[in-house]
Amino acid sequence: MAAENYASSLSRILVHEGGFSNHPKDPGGATMKGVTQRVYDAYRQRKGLTTRTVRSITSAELAEIYKTQYANAVRFDALPIGLDHVQFDGSVNSGPAQSNKWLQRALQQLGLYRGGIDGVIGNGTLEAVNQVNDVDALIARICEIRKAFLRALKTFPTFGRGWVARVDQVGDAGQDWAQGSVPSDTNLVYVAGMERKALVSDAALPAVPVSGPTVGAAGGSLGLMLEGARQSIEPYAGVSSFVGNVLVGLTIGSAIVAIGGMAWGLYAAHRRRKLAPLLDLDVAPAS
Repeated sequence: MAAENYASSLSRILVHEGGFSNHPKDPGGATMKGVTQRVYDAYRQRKGLTTRTVRSITSAELAEIYKTQYANAVRFDALPIGLDHVQFDGSVNSGPAQSNKWLQRALQQLGLYRGGIDGVIGNGTLEAVNQVNDVDALIARICEIRKAFLRALKTFPTFGRGWVARVDQVGDAGQDWAQGSVPSDTNLVYVAGMERKALVSDAALPAVPVSGPTVGAAGGSLGLMLEGARQSIEPYAGVSSFVGNVLVGLTIGSAIVAIGGMAWGLYAAHRRRKLAPLLDLDVAPAS
């Protein structure tokens, strides 16, 4: 397996991560060389140390965090060379559980894994990995699954170019290693945005209907308000033609909102079903 590949893999990941960043649309917030302020605070607290800005992270702290929180969590040392790098990079960019789910998805598609897509690399997942005859093809499949996930995030229009470049570079390096070659540094180029965290919590999911089969998230409150107004003036329907016209308008408005709400509800349900396998919303129980 690939314990000896760790230093080379980490050096490539650090190129992707760049230096310090704190983009307002990055869900990771303030980040230094791939380590967010939140992760660094938790690390320092576990060590009994006072928290400080992630800009001040030392090389030793950086190496320990990468090893214990990202590499170990994807069982780096137990994976074939090349695949270890792909999983490690995914762990850094989107979290260990998400990276593990991409691997499980790919193995499931190959008919080698029948357990739950739970993001935990246990004996079942490792047994499936050991049955893989073509690591190169497995890496390609994981990269496609990862790209589909990225495109389902609402921050993709902002960071998508960098993310896709990152996945392409990671896949190429992983395949080179899997084939027994040393990845070329000419295919290791920083692209703006590739260091931004790509998290499932930032998925571009439409809101589900708020109540009833005909009221959607887009129209529920407005529909209730229109119906309330209609009921309030209904007793005065015969007072004047003006009141009658208002009642007709409110009735039509309520109907339009109800239809719009139903259409939104149907769209939201369809969209969520479509994104479910990409974002692991249809996670099966572990078996």
